[in-house]
Amino acid sequence: MFKLAVPDIFKTINFIMRKPDPSLRPYSSAAMDGPSRAPNRSMLYAVGFTERDFTKPQIGIASTWSMVTPCNVHIDHLAQEAVKGVEAVGGKAIIFNTITISDGIAMGTRGMKYSLVSREVIADSIETVVGGENFDGFVAIGGCDKNIPACAMAIARMNRSAVFVYGGTILPGCVKGEKVDIVSVFEAVGKHAEGKIGDSELHTMESCAIPGPGSCGGMYTANTMAAAVEALGLSLPNSSAQVAVSEQKRLDCRQAGEAVVEMLRRGIRPHDILCREAMENAITVVIALGGSTNAVLHLLAIAHAAGLQVTIEDFNRIGERVPVVADLRPSGHYFMSELVEIGGIVPLMRDLLHAGLLHGGCLTVTGKTLKQNLVPFKDYPKGQRIIRPLEDPIKKDSHLVILKGNLAPSGAVAKITGKEGEYFMGTAQVFNSEEEALQAILNGTIHRGHVIVIRYEGPKGGPGMREMLSPTSAVMGRGLGKEVALITDGRFSGGTHGFVVGHITPEAFEGGPLAIVKNDDRIIIDAIQRIITVDILGKELEDRTLRWKRPSPRCRYGVLAKYAALVSSASYGAVTDASLERMSK
Repeated sequence: MFKLAVPDIFKTINFIMRKPDPSLRPYSSAAMDGPSRAPNRSMLYAVGFTERDFTKPQIGIASTWSMVTPCNVHIDHLAQEAVKGVEAVGGKAIIFNTITISDGIAMGTRGMKYSLVSREVIADSIETVVGGENFDGFVAIGGCDKNIPACAMAIARMNRSAVFVYGGTILPGCVKGEKVDIVSVFEAVGKHAEGKIGDSELHTMESCAIPGPGSCGGMYTANTMAAAVEALGLSLPNSSAQVAVSEQKRLDCRQAGEAVVEMLRRGIRPHDILCREAMENAITVVIALGGSTNAVLHLLAIAHAAGLQVTIEDFNRIGERVPVVADLRPSGHYFMSELVEIGGIVPLMRDLLHAGLLHGGCLTVTGKTLKQNLVPFKDYPKGQRIIRPLEDPIKKDSHLVILKGNLAPSGAVAKITGKEGEYFMGTAQVFNSEEEALQAILNGTIHRGHVIVIRYEGPKGGPGMREMLSPTSAVMGRGLGKEVALITDGRFSGGTHGFVVGHITPEAFEGGPLAIVKNDDRIIIDAIQRIITVDILGKELEDRTLRWKRPSPRCRYGVLAKYAALVSSASYGAVTDASLERMSK
């Protein structure tokens, strides 16, 4: 197996705290120093502090550990490794937890309404603890899809020395000698409905696809966002391409702990790293890897948290010149663990840099530039087929295409790999929920030439903007991937493939045109012209809009109701901490 060289980024660190240094304790000193803070200190003796610990920078370790998902089940051990790193260089580490939910388990149920909501809850909770406890810096460790952007959003909001650590990818399962993962199970459901496999084969698939800890094993949302955060400069080099159960991942955590203290020493903060060029680097890497449509939503949210002006139009602008070169699942053949074996994403980033597609001068959490970080790593081994040469890409431009038109005046996100074609015209089959659509797909109602329309699943209407992995996987399982299209104001799993368009804005619940589409309306999706339209006359569109009435909210209390009341459009990242007016300035 190819062994990735890990550069000793912090070999020059010999910093040991011998006396209080206020510059290393910009926040904790206010809570810990002086006679008046004796009550504050007294609380910490009870959790294991010694007198000397009060003179050290306090570094929070934001752990998303939970037993609810294999993505996060090992993160408590990784948090302990980060503690070792912090304390080896003179800091005092304090672990705290935040929530996670499992997208894979919630998928296709009401529980999925809470998925995108959890991104906001995680970001808010990290901000709350870091701010409330006066931590001088922090390490944030995330696994499942929403953990990663949430951690990055909290890092951007707090602007305190911080490093993100990805929990790492899962290893694939094995069924009849073939590698499988969670998407294999979802697609097996469609095959079962079609009669292509029986009950025992479905059971074998479900019981073997997930062999242990780690995030879903293709270029799905977790691996996509881990790569994006590394490209932003918020995690250590190649930390996004490591197996969850590996010594390399444990080392990554220890080095992250060291790095935060070193950032404090050098006075480096996230806003020194997060800039427009860094956001462009993240978008570029996501495109080259063939990453998840969710990256659009999450990168917009991270940019907002950092106070940067990034829009959905930037994805088209950058996408015109960046090719897709990674042959990774779900649209491709290979698993993330196989990319790890040949060297991860760093050799690809170096190729992109040499081609003038990355900004090499951007600062990173190592205190070095992106270009400097890439120097110690080796090229991909000869003969590998996972990452294609830039001059011989899978697709010459981006698979993430922002569409507009009379169905999406404010924009929509299409995932067009080229394998499904770049143009689709068909007749609408309209459903007001994911469940209705899934039932129609499974019972054979959907046929060649149909455009499945799933509405009232947006951020406000869902509420929560569920992922449509169950219906899209059922479509693929029934062999209709090239025969039908699916459009929605909801979103898609990183595991989705097929001719799909999501994030349609304005969403149906807000009176967007998707709300007035009827069965058998002709819908045109043109990824070359970047348009999505319903082929009805303007007068008819107007009349239908006037007759439309907003449906009753699905949730009237609790976190989903609060989310629906606060959330912005998907075209602005579906954030909850700013008004549309402010965001559009």
